[in-house]
Amino acid sequence: MKRDRARFTVAGAAVGLAAGAVAALVVLAVTAPGALAGEPPVARKIPVADTLFGDVRVDDYRWMRERSDPEVTAYLEAENEYTAAMTAHIGELTETVYHEMVGRIKETDLSVPYLDNGFFYYSRTEEGKQYRIFCRKEGSLDAEEVVLLDQNELAEEHDYFEVWAKEVSPDNRLLAYSVDDTGSETFTLYIKDLVTGELLPDVIPEIDHALEWANDSSTLFYTTMDETRRSDKLWRHTLGTDPSGDVLVHHETDPGFGVWISRTRSDHYLVMDVGSWDTEEQYLLSADDPSGTFDLVHPREDGIEYYLSHRGDEFYIRTNDGAKNYKVMKAPVDAPSKDNWTEVIPHRDGVKIERIETFEHHLVVAEREKGQRCMRVMNLDTGDEHYVEFPEPVYAVYPSENREYETATMRFSYMSHVTPTSVYDYDMDTRDRKLLKQREVLGGYDPALYASERLFATAPDGTEVPISILYRRDTKRNEGNPVYLMGYGAYGTSMDPWFSSNRLSLLDRGVVYATAHVRGGGEMGEKWWEDGSMLSKMNTFTDFIACSEHLIDEGHATPDGLVATGGSAGGLVMGAIANMRPDLYRIIIADVPFVDVLNTMLDASIPLTVGEYDEWGNPNEEEYYFYMKSYSPYDNVGALDYPDMLITASLNDPRVQYWEPAKWAARLRATKTGDGLLLLKTNMGAGHGGASGRYERYREWAFEYAFMLDRLGLGSDATEE
Repeated sequence: MKRDRARFTVAGAAVGLAAGAVAALVVLAVTAPGALAGEPPVARKIPVADTLFGDVRVDDYRWMRERSDPEVTAYLEAENEYTAAMTAHIGELTETVYHEMVGRIKETDLSVPYLDNGFFYYSRTEEGKQYRIFCRKEGSLDAEEVVLLDQNELAEEHDYFEVWAKEVSPDNRLLAYSVDDTGSETFTLYIKDLVTGELLPDVIPEIDHALEWANDSSTLFYTTMDETRRSDKLWRHTLGTDPSGDVLVHHETDPGFGVWISRTRSDHYLVMDVGSWDTEEQYLLSADDPSGTFDLVHPREDGIEYYLSHRGDEFYIRTNDGAKNYKVMKAPVDAPSKDNWTEVIPHRDGVKIERIETFEHHLVVAEREKGQRCMRVMNLDTGDEHYVEFPEPVYAVYPSENREYETATMRFSYMSHVTPTSVYDYDMDTRDRKLLKQREVLGGYDPALYASERLFATAPDGTEVPISILYRRDTKRNEGNPVYLMGYGAYGTSMDPWFSSNRLSLLDRGVVYATAHVRGGGEMGEKWWEDGSMLSKMNTFTDFIACSEHLIDEGHATPDGLVATGGSAGGLVMGAIANMRPDLYRIIIADVPFVDVLNTMLDASIPLTVGEYDEWGNPNEEEYYFYMKSYSPYDNVGALDYPDMLITASLNDPRVQYWEPAKWAARLRATKTGDGLLLLKTNMGAGHGGASGRYERYREWAFEYAFMLDRLGLGSDATEE
């Protein structure tokens, strides 16, 4: 999601202190818990005023943006100490839930190997180790294993460690990979010789994660970011040369656009994508000619997206040109511009085309209809087509690792709320499928004990909003059960019914797990996103409230047992509903929440700000300014009886800067009424996704579950099956 604050237009005197004086006067800005047990931290107010469109806004906690200021660290650590003190009594419950979660996974396990250029690639985990080990075998699964990267060894001296891109050269000898060891999403590129096991001296720091090889196996393309962390430059590196002499291939100067590099499955082309939130243009380069020039397919047109997929002497193109829910076109490889596009699949109002994949003889189309994903398979030689059939009415399905082009076999992953992740190979001609692996859930998991269904709430404007619910079959329905209601609602992202064994720790204690498919997501097509973004963003919040009221009105929940949760852009939803209807919820959990909306979107120096004007609007325009101010959680904190609240942050988060949840928590403490518990927990060594190690992630999840269960009075053991 987002990265933080934006430019202020200051047209008036500051209240209290001028902005330039903030850093120098932030002393003793926080009082840590002291002699009085359970006393929360108190953050000092240092008011700074900004005026825009005649509107004066006062920010008492802007000083928290000064990352290097010791008082900022002191405040965050004081909040962590307070959280630890106030949750010390749930330590045993947290450990219980943690061991339940870990006890359901196969700690020593193997992913399904996939074939790529004569080698089988896979990853494996070992009991007690935090990270995956990446491996391959040549020609056969019976061949000797070669370890490509053991992240556990690489991460030994780091609190946070993540390997992002992993690209093997076409000659199979070299592995280029990118590493983030802080959580900041700034990567260092390394190249490993897979024959000798040695690292090449070609080390390139401060790159973005995207990288691709040319077919000569000695030329590598990668991207870097500007000071706002926008991917703005594409570079060409030749092995054995000093990276300081790398060739700049493209510099995108429009602050609303970023640059990415990819490679077609056919291995014939490198694709440079230059795009904003709703506009794309693509450039093509023969992968056999790395020193050549990327040729523009079609120049950017505002609001028009197109994405190419290569097959033989044609490109297949997914585009929204005159097609809100997208259509599929094709064009010859020697003349791929828009003037030469011809229609393959027309636009349909009720069906969104989300993705296409080309194979030597087939086209696979991922579609979404009535909120449900479908997979359409077309034989491009015979014209035959069909939809892949699935056994459950509500499920999630995604194309998996399909690296091979010359094949009639497609791999996909299938799951539902009750069916663990299952990987299949599917013959696109015979329609036969083979289950390769279903994720094991240890401890005697029986899917027959659980059920899922879909409900519908009515929004204030009459729109029907879907709610997915999951529960144990022996849970008494319509008797005010505790309900864990999750929401997101941004970027057109769909919250599909994916499987998680962690949820069993809630379900087996009688908690109903629910997802509000609010507008701003993509579950019901492109219009569903549009109706929850820009000047319609308020629909996202009122949809979530309508879902909450429906669960209460129908007897599924009560305000004393309703828990609302969301992270990042979903954390914005949590902040908004907390201000709008705090009476509906017993607990609100907001993970790395985007809550300082107006300040963030007014500061163009913050990562993602300008690029997301097409999601939230540009508050330098008066209409958007006042609309954002009307819902921005930080700007609308009131003297209200808020429910119990757990807020999380990550110090190195480049998407939602740590100070957003920190400032929000401070303002809530200073303003709220009532005795609702308010906790802020900051991970001082991680990024947007929290801890990088798998066991540490389970501990973070277990803590949030234990906090919730304790406040609901459900801290006892789970139901015996």
